Amino acid sequence: MKDAWATRRGLTAILITVPELAAYTDRWRSVSRTSMRPDVPLNELIPPHVTVLVPWVPEPTDADLDKVRAAVADVKPFELSFPAAGQFPNGTAWLRPEPFDEVVALIRKVAAAFPDYPPYNGEFSEPHPHLTISSSAQGGPAVVADAQAALAAEPAPVVTLTELGLWRDDEHGVWSQFGAVALGG
Repeated sequence: MKDAWATRRGLTAILITVPELAAYTDRWRSVSRTSMRPDVPLNELIPPHVTVLVPWVPEPTDADLDKVRAAVADVKPFELSFPAAGQFPNGTAWLRPEPFDEVVALIRKVAAAFPDYPPYNGEFSEPHPHLTISSSAQGGPAVVADAQAALAAEPAPVVTLTELGLWRDDEHGVWSQFGAVALGG
């Protein structure tokens, strides 16, 4: 990542967490490490997730939570699947959430509620929802090929998205959930 925001501690984020996929994705996430915490596997830093908004407000208030609730008030819970794998130019390997356009719309609604906090600090102009399975250092075509073969042999579990998780990382870069906002108001 280009921006220094990603190396800060105490960040907050709004995430679609899918712990139901941990058993499926740990084959990749348990051997992948981030450049910020090369000593700890990705699956020990944060559960499988799709990022909605990071960085988010440093100290979320009740008014901020109300903004999130208003942004997702008309979004009904929906099934989420992860049928395909791919990678970004930097090598990060990921699973694609479906329905992709519905997830993009959800991300845009939340981002529009917080114009002072653009996703990824404005580093990427268009949202590309994904569930990271391997960081750029360990990712690449081999991980994507392995993930595609795994998906063909046994699809990833389908989950029902009912809420957005509110998360914060600590001084060690380990993320924990401090709240949630239900979809549909």
